[in-house]
Amino acid sequence: MAYFIAKRLVQSVFVMLAVAFLAFSLFRFVGDPITQMTGVETSVADQERLREELGLNDSFALQFARFTGDMLKGDFGFSYRTRQPVAEMIATRIPATLELGVVALLISLFVGIPAGVYTALRPRGFATQAILMATLVGVSIPTFVIGIMLIFFFGVQLGWLPTFGRGGTVKLGGWETSFLTVDGWRALILPAFTLGVYQLTLTMRLVRAEMMEVMRSDYIRFATARGVPMRRLYFRHALANTMVPVITIIGLQFGGVIAFSIVTESVFQWPGMGLLFLESIRFVDIPVMGVYLVVIAFFFVVVNLIVDLLYVAIDPRLRIRDVS
Repeated sequence: MAYFIAKRLVQSVFVMLAVAFLAFSLFRFVGDPITQMTGVETSVADQERLREELGLNDSFALQFARFTGDMLKGDFGFSYRTRQPVAEMIATRIPATLELGVVALLISLFVGIPAGVYTALRPRGFATQAILMATLVGVSIPTFVIGIMLIFFFGVQLGWLPTFGRGGTVKLGGWETSFLTVDGWRALILPAFTLGVYQLTLTMRLVRAEMMEVMRSDYIRFATARGVPMRRLYFRHALANTMVPVITIIGLQFGGVIAFSIVTESVFQWPGMGLLFLESIRFVDIPVMGVYLVVIAFFFVVVNLIVDLLYVAIDPRLRIRDVS
């Protein structure tokens, strides 16, 4: 296990360096930040002086080395637009994005897993066909369209739920949470469901496919012949073996939810990291954009490492194969 963890950590370091390099390289071509930071009345000399102060006249290698070196020291620089520390800006947005992602993932699990089991056990039922059709429609419609439809129906027509913003929040130390207020939960329902629709469909179809495969295996037939109660057969034997690959997908889903919450946060004006990233693109705020991508990559790396460890802990065959 120690060898496995060490190998994964080394791979993670190279992944983070590659992401940092790509982020820093791509954002050099999104525009000139100096034109966004200054007005038309700013002289060319003042613009050049500002460019020199920010180190934009240095070579690419020197800028990238300074970028990675500062991040390794925990210094993420300052925003070109607000002149605030980027670490502080990201830290104030992370709670909103994480809470949105956690609730969206929970919705996908608590709805997707039971629906997958039900549709696997009754593959020809009318309810199964209705569920499959509904999930197909849900995954085919773009996320922003689903969000707009929910806003129109539940926010505008019925007036049950707020259509934008985060609602009321409570500070717990350095963490600002909306889980402890009614307004926060009301504001969280629509964006969380919008973000969780695709994940719900993926979870349901994966559980259904794995459950149907397990139900056709020899040991399930043997247990049925021995007279094992159906409830025990379904949930203790079949579902337990189905969850091994599902755990991997769940971990990857959480990373995907955090990374791809940009559209949902934009539709609902949710004050998370995704909305901050869009604002940074608009103003060519390169430090914020670069740090955002590195943070997202870090989430993916950590989640993948945890999933790999869980997978190895569950399946001893992987430990043997990895050591060999």
